Amino acid sequence: MGNAALQLPEQNFKWRSVPLLQFRAVRPGERWIFSAGFNVRPDLQETSRIDCELADIRHISLAGGRVAILSHQGDFGNGTALPLDFVAHYLATYLGQPVTYVPECVGDAAIAKSRSMRDGEVTVFGNTRHHDGEQTNNQQLASAFSELGEFVAVAGFCKAHRAHASNVGILQFRPGYLASSVISQIHQLWPWTERRPEQFSVAVLGGRKEEKLKIALCGFSKIYDLIIPGGVVLNCILKALGYDVGGSYLGENKTANLESAEKALREADADIFVPSQVIVAAKNGGFSQAGKLIAIRDGVDQDDAIVDFVLDRQVSLALRRLVKFRGRMIIAGTPARYREGFHTACDPILTAARALGNRAILLGGDTIADLPFDGTKSVGGGSALQYICDGELPILGALVDRSGPKEIRA
Repeated sequence: MGNAALQLPEQNFKWRSVPLLQFRAVRPGERWIFSAGFNVRPDLQETSRIDCELADIRHISLAGGRVAILSHQGDFGNGTALPLDFVAHYLATYLGQPVTYVPECVGDAAIAKSRSMRDGEVTVFGNTRHHDGEQTNNQQLASAFSELGEFVAVAGFCKAHRAHASNVGILQFRPGYLASSVISQIHQLWPWTERRPEQFSVAVLGGRKEEKLKIALCGFSKIYDLIIPGGVVLNCILKALGYDVGGSYLGENKTANLESAEKALREADADIFVPSQVIVAAKNGGFSQAGKLIAIRDGVDQDDAIVDFVLDRQVSLALRRLVKFRGRMIIAGTPARYREGFHTACDPILTAARALGNRAILLGGDTIADLPFDGTKSVGGGSALQYICDGELPILGALVDRSGPKEIRA
């Protein structure tokens, strides 16, 4: 039963040998490591990345399995990786049972707790991103993580595109099963994959994460008819075209990002919108001051940054066409600084998305948290982008590659 086929669209035939958690009969007393993706803000205003995992956690716990949760939050080394006690409190409320929190995720204390858990007990262990080897898939760290259980439930779709120690490396030491939450996300994303000439399509790419440039810009420009860039994507496109973007954010790896922008401009099958008017605000004011409208040809002052932009008449007509003929829209990343009150680009985009109903989707935790939208959403950011563009994810490859230890059943 543990090797039941992963039911995916036909072009994903190579993943059909992925073992699934939903078909695995969990036995009382089994020790399970649940590799989650609870990368949420401590204010818990947006909890989709936790809520989508509740059913899988219950599946193991109600069968008497002992659930040791490993999750990441924030990033190593920049002060954003926080203790996960707030996640344990949230889980206790929505699982309807006590959930213990252990600050460590490796070492004697963590191992002792994992071995002393009772049947059905759920424990959240320390943030995996307190360890620098997590994001580099350090095998020693992966081995240490594996001491928390006998089997691995691979969840956390939001990190499915990253080969980390807690979701890929750990499978070299323990047999793994794909959680139903990941399968649901893959099925949900299928309508937004591949080029479909009969269906007009628009992709909005924004936010600050560089994967929008490295993965999505070139990939989406082969799938979608119109790309509306915002955030770091827009900044890099404007810079690549020779415009002065002042103090606008170009990402950590500016050279590589500009190369991605230049490649997309050179090779794209899609129309890439380039605004003639942008809204800028002073960087040192935390973008809290009122913005000013400028023509991009005039350049951005060095003390200012682009915070919003104006959609021209052609894009407005394209959005009307999109809605009228029931096309598809994907919004990956917030196009402008919406939370700071800059809504010029976002409002018409969101109006079109709402009118499209289930033919529009928001991708990524930050996008979902930033934008007021009650329609279809995916908690995956980079993982959703990679799956849509490539049809592949490292966790699927790791689960198919049975080079790690196999489960031995009596």
